Parts: sequence; C-alpha cells; structure tokens
Amino acid sequence: MAAGDPPLSTEEREGIEHRAWLHGAEVEPALAIAEVAEWVAEARAVVALTGAGISTDSGIPDFRGKNGLWTRDPGAEKVSTISHYLGSPEVRRRAWQIRLGSPAWAAAPNPGHLALVALERQGRLDAVITQNTDGLHRIAGHDPARVIEMHGSMRGVMCVDCDERADMQRALDRVRAGEDDPPCRTCGGILKSTTVLFGEGLDPDDVDAAQAAAERCDLVLAVGTTLGVYPVAYLPRVAQRAGARLVIVNGGPTEQDEAAEAVLRGSISEILPALVAGPPPA
Repeated sequence: MAAGDPPLSTEEREGIEHRAWLHGAEVEPALAIAEVAEWVAEARAVVALTGAGISTDSGIPDFRGKNGLWTRDPGAEKVSTISHYLGSPEVRRRAWQIRLGSPAWAAAPNPGHLALVALERQGRLDAVITQNTDGLHRIAGHDPARVIEMHGSMRGVMCVDCDERADMQRALDRVRAGEDDPPCRTCGGILKSTTVLFGEGLDPDDVDAAQAAAERCDLVLAVGTTLGVYPVAYLPRVAQRAGARLVIVNGGPTEQDEAAEAVLRGSISEILPALVAGPPPA
C-alpha cells in the first residue's frame, strides 16, 4: 500500500475489503492474485505465518476484530493474562466456562487451512508458524513437525506447579461434572491451558525454529494476522533481510502493508486456494 493513500474508514478497517497492491501500487485483485500465484509456483520454501483471521471462516471469532471476543467483551481479556489468572479464582472460573463453550471444539479446517496443506503436499511449504491456539492446522493434515504453535495449544491442560500435562477434555469433563476451578489431581496446583498467556514467555525452542524457518524461506505468506504482536511480527522482516518476498493476505490493513511486495485483501478462504492452485493459463 502506498504511503500517500487516504486513511481508511472504520468500516473499511474492520470489515472485509477487496483490494490489492503490488510493490506499493494498487492494482486489480485478480491481477495481483495471478502474479502472486506465479511467485508461489516458483517458490522452493514457503513459510505461512498465520493469525486468527484464517480461522474466522471456521466459526472461531478473532479477538480484536469487529466481532472479536475482546471487542464484544473487553473484560474477557483478563482470562488471558497470567497475573489475573493466577491471582483470582473468579477469573479462573470464568476462564473454564469460556474454554467449555469455545466454538473451536466444533470447528473444522476451512479452505484456507486446506490450501496450506495442499501447498505442503506440492513440496513448497517449509513451515506453518501460527499464533493460533485452535489446533486447526494440525487437524487439517499438516506434518506436525512443520507446524510451530507460537502461542501454544488450547487442546492441552497443564499444572503451573508440577507441569503435569494432559488432554484438555479431561479437565473439561471435570468442569461439566461440577468443578468450577479444577485443581491438579497430582499436587493440587492451578491448572491452565497449554497456551501462552499475556505475561508468559514464548517457548525458546519455538522461537528458534521460527527464526530458522524465516531465514531459509524464499516467500512468506502472512495470513489473517495484523502483524502487530511481537516477537512474531519480526519474522517477516527477518525473512525479507534474507531475500524472501512478503505477501500479506488479510481482510483489512496490517502494520506491515507498506513493507510487503504484495498485499491481498479479501476472503482468505477464497484467496489462498487461488494462490496455491497456480497461475492461470497464459
């Protein structure tokens, strides 16, 4: 996107747009998709960097979007902050109810997820680096070794004291049976999901793996993320410094649009399959 473009309205910023830019110049979306499809077809090592936007078509709301969880209920952000979670039984009780009612349990991978699996099967996808905790990339059929879940997974539960871990459904069964804040059965400690809450550090092994993937790739597809949460948001810059192209696919603006070689705004579930299918016949 060119720096001199007029500011976007609130509706444009929060809604799904259908616009595209190549090297900073706005072009017809179909032209940009065809050009980027050629880049994808030529790529040897693609890194997909995904955020909440890729899962909204699976029925999982994002956090800060127009219909996001924290937009509709700002107080819900407390359950994702480790200091509040550990310090307040009330916050934990609310967190367990949110986990119990999460739409992610019934969600299935959508065409955006499946397009990335197809890219892996073509031999072009090196890694999926995701900020999502819903587990849909793994469910879609990726080689688990290629999926780096930077913020952990909601599908596991752990004790913050003894680090015992189990499937989240075991803890949720206890909540369904009447325990509003189930403790660890081994040591009595506080249980939480195996996600990274605000105030917690990322797994150093995941950080190292993501950095290495960014350094060796030749194309980054940043999908469904505003590229504003660090340190993950540094990864496109790392890749570009190593010579990779950056393509952003999102429903609205991101914080790195002006740095990207291509920006494609629209439905992720429509754009990603078109990019992976290859360029149209000449």
